[in-house]
Amino acid sequence: MDKVKRKGERRGRGGRTRISTKNQATIPVEALRKSGLNPGDELLVTSDGPGRLLLVRSDGVIGRHAGSLPDVYPPGSLDELRDEWE
Repeated sequence: MDKVKRKGERRGRGGRTRISTKNQATIPVEALRKSGLNPGDELLVTSDGPGRLLLVRSDGVIGRHAGSLPDVYPPGSLDELRDEWE
Protein backbone atom coordinates (compact mmCIF):
# COMPACT_ATOMS: atom_id res chain seq x y z
CA MET A 1 0.00 0.00 0.00
CA ASP A 2 1.39 3.43 -0.96
CA LYS A 3 2.14 5.77 1.87
CA VAL A 4 0.04 8.92 1.72
CA LYS A 5 2.04 12.13 2.00
CA ARG A 6 0.76 14.31 4.82
CA LYS A 7 0.94 18.10 4.86
CA GLY A 8 4.47 19.19 5.87
CA GLU A 9 5.99 15.74 5.26
CA ARG A 10 8.72 15.19 2.71
CA ARG A 11 9.40 11.98 0.89
CA GLY A 12 12.99 10.79 0.88
CA ARG A 13 14.91 11.52 -2.30
CA GLY A 14 17.51 8.79 -1.84
CA GLY A 15 20.45 11.14 -1.30
CA ARG A 16 19.51 13.36 -4.22
CA THR A 17 19.21 17.13 -4.27
CA ARG A 18 18.47 19.79 -6.86
CA ILE A 19 20.27 23.04 -7.66
CA SER A 20 17.94 26.00 -7.21
CA THR A 21 17.71 29.10 -9.40
CA LYS A 22 19.98 30.77 -6.81
CA ASN A 23 22.63 28.04 -7.33
CA GLN A 24 21.90 26.55 -3.90
CA ALA A 25 21.63 22.87 -3.02
CA THR A 26 20.64 21.16 0.22
CA ILE A 27 23.06 18.42 1.21
CA PRO A 28 21.24 15.29 2.42
CA VAL A 29 21.67 14.65 6.16
CA GLU A 30 23.00 11.11 5.72
CA ALA A 31 25.79 12.36 3.42
CA LEU A 32 26.70 15.04 5.98
CA ARG A 33 26.81 12.50 8.80
CA LYS A 34 29.08 10.16 6.84
CA SER A 35 31.41 13.01 5.86
CA GLY A 36 31.77 14.38 9.39
CA LEU A 37 30.75 17.86 8.20
CA ASN A 38 28.71 20.00 10.58
CA PRO A 39 26.57 23.14 10.35
CA GLY A 40 28.86 26.16 10.29
CA ASP A 41 31.81 24.36 8.66
CA GLU A 42 33.45 26.41 5.93
CA LEU A 43 33.86 24.45 2.70
CA LEU A 44 36.13 24.81 -0.29
CA VAL A 45 34.21 23.90 -3.46
CA THR A 46 36.04 22.75 -6.59
CA SER A 47 35.11 20.86 -9.74
CA ASP A 48 36.26 17.26 -9.94
CA GLY A 49 35.31 16.85 -13.61
CA PRO A 50 32.14 17.25 -15.67
CA GLY A 51 29.08 16.91 -13.45
CA ARG A 52 31.16 16.49 -10.26
CA LEU A 53 31.81 18.85 -7.36
CA LEU A 54 34.22 18.28 -4.51
CA LEU A 55 33.46 19.79 -1.09
CA VAL A 56 36.36 19.92 1.37
CA ARG A 57 36.29 21.37 4.88
CA SER A 58 38.42 24.51 4.97
CA ASP A 59 40.66 25.24 7.94
CA GLY A 60 39.56 28.87 7.93
CA VAL A 61 41.85 31.86 8.09
CA ILE A 62 43.25 31.11 11.58
CA GLY A 63 43.93 27.45 10.81
CA ARG A 64 45.72 28.35 7.58
CA HIS A 65 48.06 30.88 9.23
CA ALA A 66 48.50 29.63 12.80
CA GLY A 67 52.13 28.76 13.38
CA SER A 68 53.28 30.14 10.04
CA LEU A 69 55.79 32.57 11.59
CA PRO A 70 57.82 30.52 14.06
CA ASP A 71 60.79 32.10 15.80
CA VAL A 72 59.65 35.67 15.09
CA TYR A 73 59.82 36.52 18.79
CA PRO A 74 62.51 35.11 21.06
CA PRO A 75 61.26 32.91 23.93
CA GLY A 76 59.83 34.98 26.79
CA SER A 77 59.52 38.24 24.81
CA LEU A 78 55.74 38.04 24.65
CA ASP A 79 55.59 37.53 28.40
CA GLU A 80 57.64 40.73 28.81
CA LEU A 81 55.18 42.63 26.61
CA ARG A 82 52.23 41.31 28.60
CA ASP A 83 53.90 42.43 31.83
CA GLU A 84 54.12 45.98 30.40
CA TRP A 85 50.32 46.08 30.06
CA GLU A 86 49.75 45.67 33.79
